[in-house]
Parts: sequence; structure tokens; C-alpha cells
Amino acid sequence: MTNRRKLFTAVTGISLSLTLALQSGIAVSASEDDSLEQLRGGVASVLNPGSSSSVEIVNAMAKELNLELNVEELDEEQESSLVMANVRDALNVRSEADETSDKVGLLYKDCGGTILERRDGWTRIQSGNIIGWASDEYLLFGEEATALANDVGKMVAIINTETLRVRTEPNMEAGVYGLLPMGEIMEVLGQDENGWICVDFEGSNGYVSSEYVVMDFIIDAGETMDEIKVRQEAEEAARKEAERHKNYGEYTTDADTTLLLAALIQCEAGSESYEGQVAVGAVVMNRVRSSAYPNSIHGVIYASGQFTPALNGKVNRVYESGNISASCIQAAKEALSGVSNVGDLTHFRRNNGREGLVIGNHVFY
Repeated sequence: MTNRRKLFTAVTGISLSLTLALQSGIAVSASEDDSLEQLRGGVASVLNPGSSSSVEIVNAMAKELNLELNVEELDEEQESSLVMANVRDALNVRSEADETSDKVGLLYKDCGGTILERRDGWTRIQSGNIIGWASDEYLLFGEEATALANDVGKMVAIINTETLRVRTEPNMEAGVYGLLPMGEIMEVLGQDENGWICVDFEGSNGYVSSEYVVMDFIIDAGETMDEIKVRQEAEEAARKEAERHKNYGEYTTDADTTLLLAALIQCEAGSESYEGQVAVGAVVMNRVRSSAYPNSIHGVIYASGQFTPALNGKVNRVYESGNISASCIQAAKEALSGVSNVGDLTHFRRNNGREGLVIGNHVFY
């Protein structure tokens, strides 16, 4: 397909950079004085830069978050190259368009990719590092793929300065929640007229200047068989290490597991009520008990594309620092004991009106 020209403009004149991507994606920049002659991107991009679907997704997300961004179609529409998995658990991606060919990876529920080729009821896709064939029976295309991507994808802000303060209010005189290092990934909740980006900071609304962040729209990718093997080997090594510590006094498996779970709770809901903290821990334990997810807490927390703080290394930093609140540790212990205040629910996100069980600033579903 031939790339079509697009114009991305920042209405307020604030320079923004928007990425449409699975992982590396298509990067574009815009300001009041500039227009881009052509989008730059590789085969890993989720959306065809010439598609009407890409316009729909970006404009819908920008409108929902009140981002001062407009995407204008300058050329004729093309069919979207976006494809989404339509499965309950996982879809086999194969080396050839044949059910008997070797598996090259797995595309999980709510994961997406790029269409490379279609023939005889099969589609050759790229999702993350996976390149292979999947049966059309388990895929969504066109408007259905766009609708799902818009529902499960999310806008994030990536810190592009050495250290950035997260403010409690959208002004330079406000208090500071904390400092974020370069490369930290934060979920975007909105933007005000003065160029402040509202982000999710440990369950509370934090504010960062748009001058120091890059905006991304991301959709989860699948895993290659090699990546799955590496992950499973790491999980097995962690399990054996945990078993080894059972006989070494107070340094027990339970203590390590509790702190790891507490670190995730701190990152996801450190500013939430105790009920909200227990709920996050319960979601992790529900996943451990479910056949659709890894059967260990370590495996659930570090599963591909699941928890942003685990993805960007924040969980590790909090765990290693030991700076975890007493309430988060207690919430982890309660979740580990089998207590659940969210039933058997396995997902949560910031409350954006989605149907589900609302606790504090999160909706569980």
C-alpha cells in the first residue's frame, strides 16, 4: 500500500509528538508552524498511516482525553492495515498459511498487529516481534478492529527529559507527588488549556508539562515462541528460587512474594483507599487462579503488556528500594490469604465510564 499524506496539528500551538504503535510504531511530530510531508514508520506499525481508521482512533482518543489535537485527512481513504485478535485466550500464529505449520508466536486477547498479506482465509501479520500467519476466523478487521483498538488501547506519555516533577495540580507552584526519570511511561487521562497533561500517578491525578513528554497510543502485542520460552524459563527459575528459600529462616518465599505484590499495588494504587489497594491485589490473585494467565504471581505481574509499572521497571525499583507503604503490604497479605473484594474479576483501569465495579479512581471488570 502507498503511504498517504497526513497533517497533524496542535490547536493550541503546543508542540506534541504522537506515536501510533504496537511497540516501536510510527512516530510523528506536529506544531502550529509545521506539517509533515510523510509519516515515518516500519513494518511494526499498528495502523496504516494512510487509513481512515488511524484518523478515527486518534481523533476519538484525543476527544475522550480533551487533547488539543486534530488529525485531518488530506488524501483518499485506504483500507486499514490494523488487525486485532478475536479470541478468549490466545491465537496461534504460524509460519505458513496452514494449520499444520510451525507456531511462531501467540497473539493474546485484545492484542493487535499489522496486516502484511491476506489469502485463502489466512492473514500474514506483524505483532511486536511476531511475523506469521493467523486464521481469519479468529481475527477482526476494518471497523470492528478499530472499535476494539480504541477500547483496549491507551494513550500514554513518555518522559523525554532527565527528571520530571509530577505536580498535584496543573501549575508550577503546586506540590510534587514525585520525580520521574527519562523513559518513564504514564497513562494519559487528559489535558488542560494551558498545556498540562493529566497522568495516572499511583492511582491519583498527577500533572506534567506537555513540553517534556512524548505522546503515544499503544496496543498490546503478542509474543514469539522464543519470547514465551524465555519468559517461562524465568518463571521456572523464580519458582525454584522461591522453593529454595523455604528452608532459610525468615527469608521465606511468602515474604518475597508479598513484597513483590505490595510493590505492584504501590505502583498501581498507592494513593487509593485501602479497599482499592486490596482490589488490585485481588485482581493479581484472580489471574493466578485463572487458566488464562500464568500460574505464579511473578508470571502474572511480568506478563507481556499487562501492568505498565512492571513494563517500565517501576515495580522493580519500588521492590528493591523497600519503600513500600504499610497499607500496601497489608493489602498484599490480605489478597494472598484469599480475600477478594472484586469477586473473580481479572481487569482494572482508570475509571473512564466503562461498565464495571468502581472502587475509588479505578473500574474493575
